[in-house]
Amino acid sequence: MSKALTVRQDHLPISLGSFEALVSYANRYPMVSEAEEQKLARQLRDQNDLDAAHRLILSHLRYVIKIARSYLGYGLPVTDITQEGTVGLMKAVRRFDPDMGVRLASFAVHWIRAEIYDYVLRNWRIVKVATTKAQRKLFFRLRQAKRSLGWLSAHDSEALAEELNVRPQDVREMEQRLSATDPSFHAQESASDDDALAEKAPEQLLGDERAEPCGLLAEKEAEVLTNAQLKTALATLNPRQQAIIARRWLGESKSTLSELAGEFGVSIERVRQIEKSALTKLNHLMGEAA
Repeated sequence: MSKALTVRQDHLPISLGSFEALVSYANRYPMVSEAEEQKLARQLRDQNDLDAAHRLILSHLRYVIKIARSYLGYGLPVTDITQEGTVGLMKAVRRFDPDMGVRLASFAVHWIRAEIYDYVLRNWRIVKVATTKAQRKLFFRLRQAKRSLGWLSAHDSEALAEELNVRPQDVREMEQRLSATDPSFHAQESASDDDALAEKAPEQLLGDERAEPCGLLAEKEAEVLTNAQLKTALATLNPRQQAIIARRWLGESKSTLSELAGEFGVSIERVRQIEKSALTKLNHLMGEAA
């Protein structure tokens, strides 16, 4: 088809915010007879008649709603489930062949369920619980079994594994995935900040004040200011004091008192006195500048 198959906006109600409104809207469009269904399907197939497609879609929305109701136990909005099922219905209408000898409702149910399956698996948990075809079948069958049994014994797991042609270990692993819950992003109110053993919530681990732009800029400006103040303070020292401070504190390798004493021809104690006097003067000048 050259045109996209969609439900036109003029066919939609003003608001479908509730499931009851969706049901009421679907019930406005009666089911078509088999003869009319055949006629509309041929118009769509042979003439690309999108009005015929819209009539087929709208008259079968009640089937989508019926199927969507069976997926209420997954904790997902039923309106969203119904919307995904409607996408499946639209795909079915586009592929329906009136010469197959089956009704559209029977043909469409597989497409509707396929879209709902995909939606549930994508949104049931943050991390996907099923990726392969076998895992997807196991996911839905295991959910149904747990609703009726509550828990699976070793015999139940082996029977289900044999029925689905998977390993009992696969059944047990999927059961563990179903039992797991997504951790909350936000910290619990009862959690104590002073408890070193308390597990950190994700929001408490993401913040890094060291990378905060304003803080980084302030640190950079403070570093530039401190270097300027230190340079000014060093200029007030005499040459010997400057040399000792530079060799003892500002160089990559720190000279010993003994080395400086031999270089300047004084005692080690005298070098220590000069160093102490210079540091005291620098601390005083830097404190006044701050």
